Amino acid sequence: MLLPAKIIIGIVALLHIYFLWLEMFAWTTKAKKVFRTFPEELFEPTKTLAANQGLYNGFLAAGLIWSLIIQDAVWQVYVAMFFLGCVAVAGIYGAATASKKIFMVQAFPAMVGILLLLIHQFL
Repeated sequence: MLLPAKIIIGIVALLHIYFLWLEMFAWTTKAKKVFRTFPEELFEPTKTLAANQGLYNGFLAAGLIWSLIIQDAVWQVYVAMFFLGCVAVAGIYGAATASKKIFMVQAFPAMVGILLLLIHQFL
């Protein structure tokens, strides 16, 4: 797999590990500073929901990391495309329903990774 694509995949995976930590372990502390538009009084009652969301982010990160260690070059790309696609769709949905900022933080990097993989496949 192309080195720039691997770097983007690594960055997206690290972002999702950060989201996991933030939503599962720091929801009532650090997340209050990150999600300033979310009413402060709702952090404690939504702690379990946020942890569930964080777990899904962890699965995305695990899939992206898995794509980087697969030995078969074809499957490496397939797995990376699948998980980057999941991240892109989640980011687009989040941007449409929660905050436009989510597009740039989540969907855009995943879409860049997909584009790099496609360019590598067809050139």
